[in-house]
Amino acid sequence: MATRELLKSVPLLPLEERDRRWNRLRKRMLMADVKALVFLGNDIYWDMGMANLKYVFQVDSNIGADGLFCLDGEPVVWSTLPYMNRPTSQDWISDVRDRGGMDTIAEELRARGLDRSRIGLVSFSSSVQVTPTLLHRDMLDRQRVLPNVTWVDANHLLQEMRMVKSEAEIDMLRAAGKIARLTVDALVDSARPGVPGAAVYDEMIRTQIAHGADPNVFILFSASPLEHDPNEPWHVLHHCDHPPTPSTRPLQDGDLIVTEWHTKYGGYRCHTEYTVYVGKRAPDQLLRLWDVAWECLEASRSALTTGRTIREALEILRLPARKADVDWAELGFHAMGLESPEFPTVVYENGRGNETLNGHNISDLVLETGMAFGNNIDLHDSTWRPDIGVMLSDFMVVRPDQAECLVGTPREIAQTG
Repeated sequence: MATRELLKSVPLLPLEERDRRWNRLRKRMLMADVKALVFLGNDIYWDMGMANLKYVFQVDSNIGADGLFCLDGEPVVWSTLPYMNRPTSQDWISDVRDRGGMDTIAEELRARGLDRSRIGLVSFSSSVQVTPTLLHRDMLDRQRVLPNVTWVDANHLLQEMRMVKSEAEIDMLRAAGKIARLTVDALVDSARPGVPGAAVYDEMIRTQIAHGADPNVFILFSASPLEHDPNEPWHVLHHCDHPPTPSTRPLQDGDLIVTEWHTKYGGYRCHTEYTVYVGKRAPDQLLRLWDVAWECLEASRSALTTGRTIREALEILRLPARKADVDWAELGFHAMGLESPEFPTVVYENGRGNETLNGHNISDLVLETGMAFGNNIDLHDSTWRPDIGVMLSDFMVVRPDQAECLVGTPREIAQTG
């Protein structure tokens, strides 16, 4: 386990935050009547399969890890291979061992007299990955080596704990927000005619890593001519497919870029969306969409405040778009922290998309101070161009009077020609 002196150059939450979490988690375990929690982590979904392990143990791994957290006794983490299993960027736990699957976990549970107990199983689940993500072989081995354990799904214990962020967590998100703002500048500065889209993409990622962000970067990036044959497969809307590999096509005057990225700092993800027009003067129809998007963003600052319901917040945020009679791919907000999206999330209208993403059955949920959300303001006007739109967001923390913005997204649409 590393010392605080050694860890000065890496993002690290204080030991007081560890003690707060462990105390709260043990209370929830008592209420759920479980003696221990077994964590199974993997690299699914931009490594968010490790989110719960990161939250409890401050250990992250692109190869995955397992953990054991008990009502009594020190926790254990089993992390990757013998020569790669020493997490040097944390000082929360000292017992880190070679990863050996369910056999090694069973051995430890037997040693602690827990092989006939009620045990909570923690994996990965979110607003998108509704079904807990577990490897089939692990589940077979679980029954083989621990036939007398009563297993219960305990993901909800962690999801509920993570819904409201502590000030220590918000500090991490603030740091991510500052890097995200630098990334906006890198995007605008590099998006010039003749520059390949891949080079702009590269500069956005380079900026984040160079300023201390985690190297696992979620980014959606689309660039195409605003004026094009409607039969050509150009689509610049949030809900259209984005290429997994950045295009080497050079940008041209009249191109439009819409992009979303999650700056990750110490595991915490800060959401940003922005739009760039490559040219001296964007069309009036595009500028109108941007102005409406900005009205929605400003409205969300008063919408995402303590005591409002999800329904009330959505009505406030969406009112400018309804008045302007424009359409949207997504218009709402999704909770974020160690995952994206987290609960609660509402970006679609009722009846569209996954029920966990359209507010189904959560409209009366009340916002609490410390919840953290990325906006999704992705507008288009079908009477003008059904395949062209704008994307805009900041990252907001719920506060009593007005949401705290962590990025400071520019007021004007970028025009870089």
